[in-house]
Amino acid sequence: MEWVGILLAAYLLDRLIGDPRWLPHPVVAMGKCISLLEKGARRLMRSRGWENESHHRQIRLLGLLFPVVIVGGVYLAVLYIVQWVSGWSVWAGRVLEVYLIATTIATKGLAEAAGHIYEALRAKDLDRARSALSMVVGRDTEKLDEQEIVRGGVETVAENIVDAVTSPLFYAALGGAPLAMAYRAVNTLDSMVGYRNEQYLHLGWASARLDDWANWVPARLTIFPMLAALALLKLHPREAWDAYRRDAQRHPSPNSGIPEAIMAGGLQIQLGGINTYQGKISPRATMGRPLEVKKPVHLLQSIRVLYTTSWIYVALLSVCAGIFRLMLEGY
Repeated sequence: MEWVGILLAAYLLDRLIGDPRWLPHPVVAMGKCISLLEKGARRLMRSRGWENESHHRQIRLLGLLFPVVIVGGVYLAVLYIVQWVSGWSVWAGRVLEVYLIATTIATKGLAEAAGHIYEALRAKDLDRARSALSMVVGRDTEKLDEQEIVRGGVETVAENIVDAVTSPLFYAALGGAPLAMAYRAVNTLDSMVGYRNEQYLHLGWASARLDDWANWVPARLTIFPMLAALALLKLHPREAWDAYRRDAQRHPSPNSGIPEAIMAGGLQIQLGGINTYQGKISPRATMGRPLEVKKPVHLLQSIRVLYTTSWIYVALLSVCAGIFRLMLEGY
């Protein structure tokens, strides 16, 4: 049961302190490595003349370097460091695992980001609310009204229930800090080079596909905890289930549509619609039915859903991980 304790301690550490600026965060180092690798890849593309659509196969092969080098490198580096520290001191190794796993989770940071948007809206300061939203989304926020700001905040919380909570915990339960950090590397790659635009369509294809695959199981394991959370919070789990079945598959991501549709139905609001990126309009399928007008209170409700879902998920995951490891020890 030792491993269950590590998993719970990591989750509690994130809930208590989040990601304080004074502590070094591994994602920063990952980002720098990804940037260096991208510069090298683009230098090679220019030297070979691979800068147009006719060389998309070569560029896609080059894009395979990102998952292999970054994800593989992170996994091996963390595995070596944890083993080295554990060889020096078992307790130090456990503490390191707890810290590293905690850095892959962002429950507190996600809730605080949504909270900043809510506080700005409550103060009727749309400019501050737009600025707070721009810190967590890639869309243009300068002209958004209150309802669209709420939509952006709720969508961010919903999507990141999987990306920043249930997925890293799932991989931590399977393979400890090395696998959890490898997942965070996958997620960081997707956020930096996984865009489906002209610049990254081929170079980032492998990173984008790997992120889809990595989140496939955790996204579906999140369905029941989210519905249970909505029931406990006396919201609308039946509407959430209907929205999931009707709308989730319409989302461009095979995974993000699941928590977004459930959140939309559970809060009885409509998510999705028109987004703008650097002035370019990008229509998205709608999630849920507009039974209520989007208001700042929905941001608070989404935070409560985040917290309650994560508690239920951690409890279930800990029980399953404990049983699985006991079975392995029995063999």
